[in-house]
Amino acid sequence: MAEPALVPFDQRQGSIWYNGRIVDWRDARLHVMSHGLHYASCVFEGIRSYNGKVYKMGEHYQRFHESARLLDFTIPHSVAELEAATIELLAKNSLSDAYIRPVAWRGSEQMAIAADKTTIHVAIIVWDFGPYFGSRLQGIRLQLSRWRRPSAESAPCKSKAAGLYTICTLAKHEAQRAGFDDALMLDYRGLVAESTGSNIFLVIDGALHTPCPDCFLDGITRRKLIELAKQDGMQVFERAISLDDCDKAQEVFLTGTAAEVTLVRQIDDKSYTEKTITMRLAKLYDQEVRPQ
Repeated sequence: MAEPALVPFDQRQGSIWYNGRIVDWRDARLHVMSHGLHYASCVFEGIRSYNGKVYKMGEHYQRFHESARLLDFTIPHSVAELEAATIELLAKNSLSDAYIRPVAWRGSEQMAIAADKTTIHVAIIVWDFGPYFGSRLQGIRLQLSRWRRPSAESAPCKSKAAGLYTICTLAKHEAQRAGFDDALMLDYRGLVAESTGSNIFLVIDGALHTPCPDCFLDGITRRKLIELAKQDGMQVFERAISLDDCDKAQEVFLTGTAAEVTLVRQIDDKSYTEKTITMRLAKLYDQEVRPQ
């Protein structure tokens, strides 16, 4: 049986919060001359709601503000205003389990590198969203990417800036064409960084090892997973991770708001058959976001 055709995002039904008011989904548009489109002066967040409760909403919106600051603009709505808008929007769309995408960008007043006189636009979109990787606890396959994460001196890597995801899209497309689910990205030094949109952890002799987030985003889920692992009695090492460390690992998994905790069963030709610790941490995380 053929899979049903996906409805393009601009043709979906529902409501979107746009510059302080709720509008019909199909009316939430921007001009083609918007600076954010041409020069990537745009930041965003990814948030999840579980059983009607938005997980870590305050932390996400604080990071949203900080991302904008790092791109030299100010979001014209407070964290409290954005939180209230999100709750209202979820109710308006009758969603309890949802993915939430706040986005902020520079408008169309200027079309040049300099854009200090542009209006800052903000939108919040919510939609039904299942697992990012359909088989997240069965395991996914990663291909080592030729694209590398830049240094902190080359890009505002502490910001969740749209432009930083260009190489992620390229890396993921190449991996998918080769039959993999996602890509593993190294940093500018040749050290392990992350996947295209998630942080990575290795299990080596019962301890967790994860790269220091000095040139990529220190994920909110990453930090929570480290906390949960320590509470469970595990040793956690944040350090420089090499590809040799991947060869030594018994288990590998990814973390992120979208990915949650996703088992990795292969990186290039290296397979991982163990998953005991990953499954335990995935269960702890699920209990964290969906408390009984």
